[in-house]
Amino acid sequence: MKTNMTGDKLIDLMVARLVRDHGRSKYHWRKVIGAVRLYGRDTHPHCNWTITPTGSFQEIGAVETLLDELRLRHPLLSG
Repeated sequence: MKTNMTGDKLIDLMVARLVRDHGRSKYHWRKVIGAVRLYGRDTHPHCNWTITPTGSFQEIGAVETLLDELRLRHPLLSG
């Protein structure tokens, strides 16, 4: 389990993948993704972060699909 991933690194990774796979600009995808909300590991031991994307149904779907994959690879983020 990787724990050296931060919220900022996660967003950078997501933006790069979304631009590569779906086009548009980095700025556009950062706006769609929004902020990473971190939770304490004591109350969320299996996955301590969440993202609530906004945008069109297609954009939210693209982000949510990527989030499913990233939650498996990086369930715990460091603050």
